[in-house]
Amino acid sequence: MTGIKTTGEKKLMLFSGRAHPELAEEVAQQLGISVVPTKAFDFANGEIYVRFQESARGADCFLMQSHTAPINKWIMEQLIMIDALKRASARSITVIVPFYGYARQDKKHRGREPISARMIADLLRSAGADRILTVDLHTDQIQGFFDGPVDHLFALPILADYVGEKVDRSKLTVVSPDAGRVRVADRWADRLGAPLAIVHKRRDPDVANQVTVHEVVGSVEGRVCVLVDDMIDTGGTICAAADALFANGAEDVMVTATHGVLSGPAADRLKNSKVSEFVFTNTLPTPGELDLDKITVLSMAPTIARAVREVFEDGSVTSLFEEQA
Repeated sequence: MTGIKTTGEKKLMLFSGRAHPELAEEVAQQLGISVVPTKAFDFANGEIYVRFQESARGADCFLMQSHTAPINKWIMEQLIMIDALKRASARSITVIVPFYGYARQDKKHRGREPISARMIADLLRSAGADRILTVDLHTDQIQGFFDGPVDHLFALPILADYVGEKVDRSKLTVVSPDAGRVRVADRWADRLGAPLAIVHKRRDPDVANQVTVHEVVGSVEGRVCVLVDDMIDTGGTICAAADALFANGAEDVMVTATHGVLSGPAADRLKNSKVSEFVFTNTLPTPGELDLDKITVLSMAPTIARAVREVFEDGSVTSLFEEQA
């Protein structure tokens, strides 16, 4: 006899950074496991130290970290954790990034600009990631930036079903806040059987987060409008779009977005907006100052957990969404 035979049993291990541990705990609960205990802290000069408290040798490791603020710190922590797993002889490393940082910098608008979304993919790959599992990328093309498998999950089924159960569908109009979201809004309209409208806007290329809303394309008078977007950062775009809908006779406006970035003046804008309800998922932690009655947070943990199980068992992640189509 030559060689040594093993049992061949696979082992799944879930790890989490410090950015959004609550989501990792929810995913672990859905999977019926525990998050691997990790020792992580910052040195006095800001350097990050990480050590896992259990052996990862030969395991299929899933490392979750959402790129929330301070975004550069948590990206760096994730890279360090990937390196630690690689040097711990992990069998495979799947990076779970519920919110992918720098996703808006996915192409060059003008000369001498970076494509930072590609750089993040290169960093993850160079650190040792074998696969990326993420939720609602800003643009689908970012999947091509990573030299390996990318499992792209969608929040649309969860968000759309919530809206569909809450609103009279005969009065519902799905609205895209800009031309870039039309394809997503169209999928919403198909799922809910609702007409589609578009808010046309122009953004100042020299001033960040400055938007001028021009006109609403489509009939919204007397309708309950649901604005759909992938993320809300400072809230300027979405609140201006909502104001345009009300100015054109909308009866009510709801806002849905996968990622509630909610930075800077977002808290005041959401509080003062006439929008009746903002619906987000928990891909990012919601700031404490936004504990408002009109903010609803839906969990992506069941979807992420099912995708993790499919990856681990060599199943089909795509089938999760074909079943809900």
